[in-house]
Amino acid sequence: MEATSQAPSHSTPVTDAFPKKSLEVVDIVVLVLYFVLVLAVGLWSMWRTKRSTVTGYFLAGKSMVWWPVGASLFSSNVGSGHFIGLAGSGAASGIAVTAYEWNGLFCVLALAWFFLPIYISAGVTTMPEYLQRRFGGKRIQIFLSVLYLFIYIFTKISVDMYAGALFIQQALQWDLYVAVSGLLVITAIYTIAGGLAAVIYTDTLQTVIMIIGAIILMVFSFIEIGGIDALEEKYFNAIPSSNMGNSTCGRPREDAFHIFRDPITSDLPWPGVLVGMTIPSLWYWCTDQVIVQRSLSAKNLSHAKGGSLLAAFLKVLPLFMMVLPGMISRVLFTDQVACADPELCRQICGNPSGCSDIAYPKLVIELLPTGLRGLMMSVMIAALMSSLTSIFNSSSTIFTMDLWRHIRPRSSEWELMIVGRVFVLILVVVSILWIPLVQSSQGGQLFIYIQSISSYLQPPVAVVFIAGCFWKRANEKGAFWGLTIGLAVGIIRMVLDFIYVAPQCDQPDTRPGVVKYVHYLYLSMILGALTLITVVVVSLWTKPPSEQMISRLTWYTRWDAGVRSLDPVVEESIVQNGVGTVENIPEKVDTTGSSDVLTEGSMDVKPSFASRLKKAVLWLCGMDSRRDDSFGQATPAPLEPAEVLLYEGPTMSHVLNASLIVCTSGGVFLWAYFA
Repeated sequence: MEATSQAPSHSTPVTDAFPKKSLEVVDIVVLVLYFVLVLAVGLWSMWRTKRSTVTGYFLAGKSMVWWPVGASLFSSNVGSGHFIGLAGSGAASGIAVTAYEWNGLFCVLALAWFFLPIYISAGVTTMPEYLQRRFGGKRIQIFLSVLYLFIYIFTKISVDMYAGALFIQQALQWDLYVAVSGLLVITAIYTIAGGLAAVIYTDTLQTVIMIIGAIILMVFSFIEIGGIDALEEKYFNAIPSSNMGNSTCGRPREDAFHIFRDPITSDLPWPGVLVGMTIPSLWYWCTDQVIVQRSLSAKNLSHAKGGSLLAAFLKVLPLFMMVLPGMISRVLFTDQVACADPELCRQICGNPSGCSDIAYPKLVIELLPTGLRGLMMSVMIAALMSSLTSIFNSSSTIFTMDLWRHIRPRSSEWELMIVGRVFVLILVVVSILWIPLVQSSQGGQLFIYIQSISSYLQPPVAVVFIAGCFWKRANEKGAFWGLTIGLAVGIIRMVLDFIYVAPQCDQPDTRPGVVKYVHYLYLSMILGALTLITVVVVSLWTKPPSEQMISRLTWYTRWDAGVRSLDPVVEESIVQNGVGTVENIPEKVDTTGSSDVLTEGSMDVKPSFASRLKKAVLWLCGMDSRRDDSFGQATPAPLEPAEVLLYEGPTMSHVLNASLIVCTSGGVFLWAYFA
């Protein structure tokens, strides 16, 4: 089988290097049916939920039960970047990349049991808003809001768009940017129209499709290669024919089937895996707006915990659904997936750094029969769309609630709804411009690119959140300077990585020592320690935070009975529970009210075509065109007592805690078995 599947060497024409199979009519029909189903679910969720308020649009009305929350957590995390990136890293270096997934298994449980009770008790909508309430002032909130948006562009949106487009490019030979544009049109429609509810319900559907499709491909892959024992034997012989003599280029790693690897010379050193990987993982699962926003949409804490448990159990699957199939792809299509010659790689996949990222698309196109190829195309597009919609909605939330309301503290709810939707479109354009850098980074391993950038930007934020949640003495000055110093060092290293690119195989490494010898996971540990020391020293050196900055905002004070009194300036721009602006502003009604409403409501004039079109657009976006609903803002209700917000029934609490023990025990066993 290997001989017939491998690509020819240098004499191969460019056109022959691409998959010979392509989608047939049946595959296209399956794809179309998938899109119809997704749009139907999106429209159903639009009817089902109230999208014309900030809470309804950004937090799905806080009405979600555990299973869509868990499914959305999983599908928001596992996008097309995971399918492409995990399979590609598996093909290039083995199973060690699975550590990121199993690390997340524990961190998503930490979110529900330790962080979420604090966020719910505080009554926050966004993570920058939490830090603003915990530390006071506005500079940390604005700092974090801008940083989150940069992180989303660098490590999420552009990566997922590139990964999904790469898959389509391999299947249909479309131009990369044409594929990106086509996907974005469909994705943006129901994100902008439906809000978080549409995103969560479509995520649930896409999770089911992803798991079914990925398991089918996994079964086909193992049947083709002859099982796990055959994979262990054949993987080490999967050396491309272009490999020159004794060169290490394109050769599999000797520790390919181990998660814990040499602390000095390996690609993923085990101390970095245990500690350096955990810090950005805590940021992602416990403080990232995309993830926390899904948990905050749950109807109560028990449902949020149930959602985290479902997501944790699902996080076991990526090794079997993505990493091992990627390794199988290397065995079946060695010359293409494991190519080591830059010119040949450029011919095969357009990337001289390497073609390991085509491992999963190659399996789908070459291995699956007609019909199932269309299903797996649906899986990849489902992964892409579920991630993008989640990130678009959360980015829109941060920009609207944390930045725009700072610029215009008296903005109406109508204005916030419009700004949130327009910002999605701007974000798309910026992300597309970043794709070329993603394509050329980290030797063609997309997942490693994601994790290296995360290790430079996320540890300082994670440490500040942990200090704010679990150390009452942490204050604003400590948090700000910890963030500033930690991020300054991380950004310098990130810039150096882009200036001094890793050399091609067998080329001399002339990079500075700080880039060449300090692994990004070790840098994550350094940044975490540097930030923590700065937070502790500056906080102890300066005035402790007031009671208002602690009550209902830390683990130890989450049960406080008293409701905080906000600073008057903050009260004008930050509204508890994210339910509108503080005061009614009649002059805004007069200056921005719809003349169509007045004409139709008070003068008995027949509505014009323009008026009807406007109403249709407003309905599609979930924005009620009636002036009194759009602009009349009631003063928000006071925050409910913690006993109400954090209540869990005794029976349900015992069931959830027992499930937590089972899940964590299973995670520990997996780590020990594959270490």
